[in-house]
Amino acid sequence: MKEFLENTQVKISEVIGISYIDEDWGQLDDYSPNTPVKWPCCLIDVTNIEFSDIGRDKKATPQNRQEGNGNMTLTFANMKLTNTSFKAPQGQKDNARAILDLIEEVHGKIHGFAPVIGSGKLMRKSFKRVKRDDGIQQYQVVYTIGMHNL
Repeated sequence: MKEFLENTQVKISEVIGISYIDEDWGQLDDYSPNTPVKWPCCLIDVTNIEFSDIGRDKKATPQNRQEGNGNMTLTFANMKLTNTSFKAPQGQKDNARAILDLIEEVHGKIHGFAPVIGSGKLMRKSFKRVKRDDGIQQYQVVYTIGMHNL
């Protein structure tokens, strides 16, 4: 998992404009108004992997081999304190919605990326907005991945 997270973090860092990229350890939870991130941010979390047995390889350690299928969640967040109503200045609206452009840029890098040897490729599964009451604009994008012969 360490290599998986580190390689994914490096790939996301290729997108200019994301100020903070880290493993998600709860930085957006219960810290308002002093969230320990820089804006905008991308947090990485391996949220679920299920394993199944696929046999034995006496030359490998461990000998019992498994296949895993799981989810990786990317949480994107930015502080949004400006109005984006219809009559707001276009520049203000563009700035407030820039996080959506960053999400698309990261998707272009991550979708189809295999983070480690023996893994499949990350494939987007879902996208959702997380409603908050503290001025933080937050989205979660879930990717699926398969890992073989573990």
